[in-house]
Amino acid sequence: MSQPFDFDKALKALQSGQALTGKDGILTPLIKQLTEAALAAELDSHLVQDLEANRKNGSGKKTIKAPTRSL
Repeated sequence: MSQPFDFDKALKALQSGQALTGKDGILTPLIKQLTEAALAAELDSHLVQDLEANRKNGSGKKTIKAPTRSL
């Protein structure tokens, strides 16, 4: 992960009139850190989920009852 966001430096840049967003914006590093943390948490959440044994679009054993026997 990148270095921590420096709020004092951001405040000084804001007071000097620097742009908030964009390539060299004040909040760009903070937005990047937040986005990376959210994506990492989402990925962790998906990897930890228990998968159901028989999903709707998966395969499973099915029994068809015919008049003479079960298939």
